Amino acid sequence: MDTKKFLQKLSNAYGISGFESGLNDIVISAMKNYTDDIHVDNLGNILAVKKGTNNKENLKVMLAAHLDEIGLIVTYIEENGFIRFSNIGGIDPRTLLSQEVVVHGKEDIIGIIGARPPHFQSSDRANKTIKMEDMTIDLGLSKEEVKRVVKIGDPITIRRNFASLQGERVTGKALDDRAGVVTLLECAKELEKIVHEVDVYFVSTVQEEVGVRGAFTSTYSINPDIGIAIDVGFGATPELPKKDTLEMGKGPGITLGGNIHPGLRKHIVKLADEYNIPYQMEIAPGATGTDGYAIQITKAGIPTLCISIPLRYMHTSVEIIDMVDIRNTAKLLSLFISSITSDNLEGFLCY
Repeated sequence: MDTKKFLQKLSNAYGISGFESGLNDIVISAMKNYTDDIHVDNLGNILAVKKGTNNKENLKVMLAAHLDEIGLIVTYIEENGFIRFSNIGGIDPRTLLSQEVVVHGKEDIIGIIGARPPHFQSSDRANKTIKMEDMTIDLGLSKEEVKRVVKIGDPITIRRNFASLQGERVTGKALDDRAGVVTLLECAKELEKIVHEVDVYFVSTVQEEVGVRGAFTSTYSINPDIGIAIDVGFGATPELPKKDTLEMGKGPGITLGGNIHPGLRKHIVKLADEYNIPYQMEIAPGATGTDGYAIQITKAGIPTLCISIPLRYMHTSVEIIDMVDIRNTAKLLSLFISSITSDNLEGFLCY
């Protein structure tokens, strides 16, 4: 499947944390042609395995990118048919007001997020951020009509279509981290051209946005020799400090910090230099807040890397990425995987 079309399909589909199963067919149909086995585990993670050549030591490398997106959930239906809601995952309430949404009930229904107009607000509240609990969703239906198709607990997503911008940049919702899932596919394609000894587990994890849950369970079942989390990092914009951001189009961020195995980080940086693949350094003094945290501390501990794709406007419905960064991330990962053998792995893992 074409890379951009795959990302478009994933972005336009819905799958907030705990409700990801509607994405399974999209991911499985794309990955099955490049892997040897694919299945969905008990929690909902999609595990696609690509076998290595002459892998006598049964070496395993796990690549994880989370499939879930942030979203909303129905909490109450008012007498006038308006819907109260809460968030699933980290949502800034300032991004919600006046958004079109889709309530995923018995059928998908379009609604609008509204609140008290400024004309009816007191002067002391007019310049303050409206809280989520003061917003409602208007479906244009009576309570009786709403209750026929919507129930408490139904998921809600922002209604936003994927779009191409100038050059290689695209925008849409849930690019955090469906851009990472697309990178898994691109890496699998790259590995079709390269001999690799290790078995590769491409894992589309669930429930990352609410506690990296899918990464914990999938890592436990796989017990890989190396784990790599592919997520997004803060793309540079004028108002953000340069030290905390990644430049768009200039390659993935390779994370440096306590969550990261130093020997593996040095090795992947060396490969990037050797093959002229652009990259940037990303500093994470503590836990990375990604699947990498779960991978690292599972079982007896897994040597872990985190790779970040630059992304602007994180946790909004207008996230932006550069497709060039996806391709470069996939190339670097494929070279790293092909470089790992039973003869050299112990050396890379030594502190």
